[in-house]
Formats: sequence, structure tokens, C-alpha cells
Amino acid sequence: MEKLTFEFKNSQKVTKAVHVGVVASGDLEVLVYPTDKQVTSLEITTGSDGFKEVWGNVLQRFFDRYPLLADFKINDFGATPGVVNLRLTQAMEALKDEE
Repeated sequence: MEKLTFEFKNSQKVTKAVHVGVVASGDLEVLVYPTDKQVTSLEITTGSDGFKEVWGNVLQRFFDRYPLLADFKINDFGATPGVVNLRLTQAMEALKDEE
């Protein structure tokens, strides 16, 4: 099990908490919380060691498109980069639905 942390300078403040996905084989859950910080922070717990660079690339691509300012907690159980992007996009859409 590996714990990863990332920070991004983003601008679109999140005002509601959301939860999408589940921790199950090949899947992950994403929890998003509003923050008072000036950066987006991510805490990732993953069962797949050695993929920090891949995570960084997927997250950079996502936040270049959707600059959400929030605290993220991600619990991963072997999700592929495509599933990670899908869950992040679902969280972003859930935030839009709650506005």
C-alpha cells in the first residue's frame, strides 16, 4: 500500500462535498471537500505501488481541464488511468449538479 500526495494551483472553488465510486477491485472512490487553502490538495491511498508518475500525469491532465480548488481524498484498489479520469469527471459533474 502506498500513500501519495499532490498539490495543484487551481481557481474554481468547490462549495459542496461529494463522494463518487467505491473501493473495489479495479475501482476507486473519490471524496471532494471544500477548502480554505490556496491550493488543491490530494491524498491518495493506493494498493498499487510505484505509479506516482502515472498518477501525476492523469491528475495534471484533469486539472488542466477542470481547475477545481478543493481537498481530494482518493482510495484506490488498482484502477486504471481511464477509471481514475472517469471517477474524477463524475465528481466534477456531481459538484455541478449540486450548485
